[in-house]
Amino acid sequence: MNRTTQGSAPAGGSPPGDRPSLSEDRYRRGARRTGAEPLAASWEPAGRRPRRRRRGVKGLVANYGWRIYAVPVLLVLTALVVLDTATPGGTGTTTAADGGETADRLAPVTPATPAASEKPPADIDLKNFPTAVLPEGPRYSEQGAGTWQVVPGRTDKVGEGRLYRYNIAIEDGVDPADYGGDRDSFARTVDSFLSDPRSWVGTGQTAMQRVEGDDVDFTISLTTTGTTHAICGYSIQFESSCWHEPTGRVIINVARWVRGGKVYNNDITAYRTYAINHEVGHVLDHPHVGCAENGKAAPVMMQQSFGVANDYVAQLNSVPGGDSGAVPADGKVCTPNPFPVSP
Repeated sequence: MNRTTQGSAPAGGSPPGDRPSLSEDRYRRGARRTGAEPLAASWEPAGRRPRRRRRGVKGLVANYGWRIYAVPVLLVLTALVVLDTATPGGTGTTTAADGGETADRLAPVTPATPAASEKPPADIDLKNFPTAVLPEGPRYSEQGAGTWQVVPGRTDKVGEGRLYRYNIAIEDGVDPADYGGDRDSFARTVDSFLSDPRSWVGTGQTAMQRVEGDDVDFTISLTTTGTTHAICGYSIQFESSCWHEPTGRVIINVARWVRGGKVYNNDITAYRTYAINHEVGHVLDHPHVGCAENGKAAPVMMQQSFGVANDYVAQLNSVPGGDSGAVPADGKVCTPNPFPVSP
């Protein structure tokens, strides 16, 4: 094998003095590259004269053709993309339900202003409202799945007047111990409250009937505290239930179902009767009211979960989020009452 080194010629080649000068002929068209010279392309293609570049706008068009028109278009498109990326998109949260006859789902939501009947206000000193605090008692389910199972069953129509159809459901995640372990028994208990002649059917203007399927006016839904807070709102530590019109649900807070209310002492059945009648009263478009006559039975539409003293309830409702003006702070105190119709 023959080797070539810079400064010497291969065997049989020309002597060093006969080689073309590197500085003169290195890039000349048609010249051979020696072994020691790097590859290089000719700046002037053979057979063509160098083109003289034109200046100005016409020169740009002549030199670059259609590409010169693409530049401003690309600049505009780039600006639009940057503007669209920098503009925050609007997102919202909604309360939605879907599903079949036996279950439906609530999309996770914490409404800024819940569309519900009970709206405990913020920044309240709990020590000033002893009757609003949840009573001591058994443990209860705090967080469910946000889905409900409808309890199968129906009843005959009870009462006269406008007919309201309802069904009964229990949220997935509620411990069976919270409703006595028997779903059918729980449903029958609710039915008995609504069919009682002292309930709304006793007014002569309302009829009730439990049905199966989705064609209902409302669903009484036993619900964990976490889901209740998400639907009804929870700005202070006073547990409550609510009527949530957008989903057609009477939300019964399992904490109250298990423990009741302070003013009802140990009479849990009376408190449960009150809770059902009060929230169904909102379905019937009845607003909150206060104690009308000192020492007499409280109206069922008074917020008895928080107390039966007008001063307490009025103060709760006086701050943002409360039902301001519904109850006067006039010192009247009633006795607890779970029914809308006097016996």
